[in-house]
Amino acid sequence: MTTTVSERPATRAPIEPAEAGDIARLVVSCSDGPGIVALITSFLHRHGANILQSDQFSTGATGGRFMLRTEFHLARLRERMHLLERQFDVEVARRLGAEFRLRAAATPTRVAIFVSRYDHCLLDLLWRARRGELPIQVAAVVSNHPDLEPDVAAFGTPYVHVPVTRATKPAAERVQLDLLRGEVDLVVLARYMQILSGDFLDQVGVPVINIHHSFLPAFAGASPYEQARQRGVKLIGATAHYATEDLDEGPIIEQDVVRVSHRAGVADLSRSGADIERTVLARAVGWHCADRVFVHGTTTVVF
Repeated sequence: MTTTVSERPATRAPIEPAEAGDIARLVVSCSDGPGIVALITSFLHRHGANILQSDQFSTGATGGRFMLRTEFHLARLRERMHLLERQFDVEVARRLGAEFRLRAAATPTRVAIFVSRYDHCLLDLLWRARRGELPIQVAAVVSNHPDLEPDVAAFGTPYVHVPVTRATKPAAERVQLDLLRGEVDLVVLARYMQILSGDFLDQVGVPVINIHHSFLPAFAGASPYEQARQRGVKLIGATAHYATEDLDEGPIIEQDVVRVSHRAGVADLSRSGADIERTVLARAVGWHCADRVFVHGTTTVVF
């Protein structure tokens, strides 16, 4: 079964604060076939849950991969969550051969932000987190330079300086892995100007989201805005994607562009680029942390 996915995730009416602690999200992925939605919704009904929002998508009418995300209200959620998860596994997931995740919507995602010297994406994420615009708890900012420590200190967030050179990179990544292990649910590369090794990505155990300074794959490498100026571009873009061992080729979560003029200099293009980078990264992080992103091979489905 297939439903249309909108270009932007839908929003719903705000939940009253008294009810927010009883809202949960369930995401399910399995081979498609008849009766999946009925099985899931019947389970939630039997346990007294009220579905608030539900989205689904299949990659094909036959033999496709089925993906579903639903939010529901269940009284006394915190005390019932563990049993509900076990029962869903036995009664639904095993019958479907499904992967699933069930968690309280009010639980923030623990995030580590990696950054080098560019501050625009970092400070935007910290600001949005402080205002409650992103459902994240920033556990630490990790940087290969000390430059941004005073800015991060103003947010009361730990700042860890881990210098990286070509010779010390393996040791530096071991330090980073020790810092992150068991402490975070997501790593965000907010213009971290280092390439993470395949070993790091294999061992970190959580997704890694990167922001790229172009509408991929244009203008890779050094001085992208100078390249853009020389080529007379009319659009400046940014791409947020999951990091993989293949540089800048991971599944794409979000992209956007802004129009620019032939009158724009390199500084103007850079400012436009910074604006679109932080917007695209914030969207991607927010959607990931709201369990809206499904990875299917080299692509994504975003509800």
